[in-house]
Amino acid sequence: MATDGIRATARPATREGYMPRFGLDKGPVTEVHAFWLAGMSCDGCSIAAVGAQNPTVEQLITGSIPGLPKVILHHPVLSVTAGKDFMAAHHLAKSGKLGAPYVVIQEGSVADEDIAGAFGGYWSGMGVNHETGQPIPTAHWLRDLAPGAAAVIAVGTCATWGGIPAATGNVTNSMSVMDYLGKDYLSTLGLPPINIPGCAPLGDNITETVASVLMFLAGVGPLPEFDELGRPAWMFQSTVHRGCVRAGNYEEGKFADEYGQKECLVELGCWGPVVQCNMVSRGAIGHNGGCMNTGGICIGCTMPGFPDAFAPFYKKPPGTMVSSNLSRGAGSFISYLRRFTQRSRNMTTRWKESGEVPSGWANVNGSPGPVDSAVSYFYEKIKLAGTEFSPGSDRQKALQKSARRFLDKAPDKMAAE
Repeated sequence: MATDGIRATARPATREGYMPRFGLDKGPVTEVHAFWLAGMSCDGCSIAAVGAQNPTVEQLITGSIPGLPKVILHHPVLSVTAGKDFMAAHHLAKSGKLGAPYVVIQEGSVADEDIAGAFGGYWSGMGVNHETGQPIPTAHWLRDLAPGAAAVIAVGTCATWGGIPAATGNVTNSMSVMDYLGKDYLSTLGLPPINIPGCAPLGDNITETVASVLMFLAGVGPLPEFDELGRPAWMFQSTVHRGCVRAGNYEEGKFADEYGQKECLVELGCWGPVVQCNMVSRGAIGHNGGCMNTGGICIGCTMPGFPDAFAPFYKKPPGTMVSSNLSRGAGSFISYLRRFTQRSRNMTTRWKESGEVPSGWANVNGSPGPVDSAVSYFYEKIKLAGTEFSPGSDRQKALQKSARRFLDKAPDKMAAE
């Protein structure tokens, strides 16, 4: 694949003197075309996108979100037109005659069409070259549409980093959109490729990013924050582990040794402590599901090194040899301290004084054992250190004195008043 030639077509070698091809001073942007290209993909990203809820694809294409332009989506599967009618807008955009701003959304990695072309074939294509009668490779559509795009958005790990089609030993020489367009590529709004990784990414991650870019394009919002790899920073700045529902078990040194258990899954092959992803905090669809939420491990599918850097899957990562053992050492004490604190905070003052819990649901011991009593003594000393107020203290009694003045008098005097 002649990537150097593509760079020259898409953008000059340097960014000096570059000006956007269209501005916002001519009036508000009322509609934006979105060209969805499918390269070496399984269409999982398309399925994820149509399942998005905040916002939905329907909200974007109907222009029902206040302030955002309507999106005219050109999707090879979802569009109601086909053949020449469907490809017409692509050719207009390629020739600069579309008459409206547009974004390019790439799903799937970009294959080296020179390899397939040498044998008279192609890896992935869309439309027909009327001069040769052969399908037009999707990679060539990306090459030709990227120069005039307001933004190029790579959706899914295959498009963002190369993914499975670019794994070691592949025969397609597949690569990411970022690799294909080159470091010097800038859209007409001055943006490098935007990356939304995931296999498949969360649908809401896709539509929310598109909506954020549209807000910037329409002049009703700032440019969203992206990290050094072009990922939406607010989505990918934290690791899976930080939002994981099982993370507390890791601190306490509790690890599952088979699937179906509720403890931390690190020793079953989970890479969550190092993988940047919001799957567990956002859920797969509508805040439901998500790998660790449903008992599965993280295999690093949002990371640039996937899949090679995380293979073989379901094998304990080498780093756990240190971290897990350290966690077990400290975790036994942490686990006891948390259980003690939970038990002592689950007791009302009346129950503590009587030493009995009047629960008809089960027999609950209201009297702490000797170890808990000793720990409780020092625990309360530390908890109340540095403050004048504590339940039953002289400070509390002084503050309540005026409210309790009737209780401090004899019943006959209270009656007289």
